Amino acid sequence: MDRNTKPRLFYGHVVVAAGFAIQWICIGAMFTYGVFFKHLATEFGWSRTTISGASSLAFLFLGLMGIVAGRLNDRFGPRIIMAASGILLGLGYLLMSQLQAPWQIYLFYGVIVGTGISTHDIVTLSTVARWFVQKRGMMTGIVKVGTGAGQLVTPLLASVLIAAYGWRISYIIIGSAVAILIVIIAQFLRRDPQQMGLLPSGKTDATMSASQSEEGLLLREAIRIKQFWTISLAYFTVVFCLLTIVVHIVPHATDIGISETKAAGILSTIGGVSMAGRVTIGTASDRIGSKRAMIICFIILITSLLWLQVARELWMLYLFALVYGFAHGGFYTLVSPLIARLFGTKAHGAIFGIVYFAGTVGGSIGPVLAGRFFDITQSYQTVFGILAGLSFTGLLLILPLKPVTMK
Repeated sequence: MDRNTKPRLFYGHVVVAAGFAIQWICIGAMFTYGVFFKHLATEFGWSRTTISGASSLAFLFLGLMGIVAGRLNDRFGPRIIMAASGILLGLGYLLMSQLQAPWQIYLFYGVIVGTGISTHDIVTLSTVARWFVQKRGMMTGIVKVGTGAGQLVTPLLASVLIAAYGWRISYIIIGSAVAILIVIIAQFLRRDPQQMGLLPSGKTDATMSASQSEEGLLLREAIRIKQFWTISLAYFTVVFCLLTIVVHIVPHATDIGISETKAAGILSTIGGVSMAGRVTIGTASDRIGSKRAMIICFIILITSLLWLQVARELWMLYLFALVYGFAHGGFYTLVSPLIARLFGTKAHGAIFGIVYFAGTVGGSIGPVLAGRFFDITQSYQTVFGILAGLSFTGLLLILPLKPVTMK
């Protein structure tokens, strides 16, 4: 196709739509873990530390395999990688329906589901970063709205399925749907516009030739820069907090006397509000810059966690969800555009993969540590205090962050 001929539909928007759907399916399924949590505890008598540990292991594998996925996406593109991971993710949920022993939850959920879900952000967001220069933050936000949609709808759907069919059959339904849908949707992904004779949105032949389409640092260059490690550590603190809330907010709500359905509604509210946060913060980052947008998210997160210290009624937890959900969505939207802006897109998948891994290390430690504190104290109060402190630490890390000067 001639680059000067403007197509009726820029294919980058198809990539965004596919990314949106993949985010919905993957994260929606992941967010059901909190709904299944107490059913597993009741069925097997396992401690919250044991059950939280499987979630932490899954998140650790998500990060580890995300590094691999990022490098593979840089080299081979997203279609095959995404389809293979969809099959693996569905298999993990199918195997969860046969759960009998603690080692199985660590293998089925921790290793298989964790590996299967490792591509959902790295592949989709890195691909979108290559398709868009203008409105990169907005388009990333739209893709991440799929995450919010999954958080809004899927936990409630899971609770309905469990009530109707039990948790084992529910895992079979979820696993089958995940595998089939992701394999189909993956076929619409393309690595970059050059594969289709196009240029990224916002670039023209006058400003960028095909040979210049991917500028930036290589991974070995990026890891020598202070900003790389600052972002990685800040993202560690962010995801430590976010995943702890995701896994434990439903058990916390039921502990203080709220029904399971209403507690699942808190998680769904977070998902719903996060959709607004993703688009709003993503769009704002195109105008005010990713750093300023991230500072805003940190301030909102700290405020919500301080409120959670005193929240004891249903309305108070829903208010927490409304405030927290906005920051939750914003953080996940900002990382990929920030990396593209600081380091370019030449090795975006590889760089994003390592920063993302730093976050998953935090996400793997947070939930299991929270479970351990609960088992000892029978309360989440200490946990919420730790989260507020870590959020403030992340804010202090981001405040002095200066742009990278590329040669």
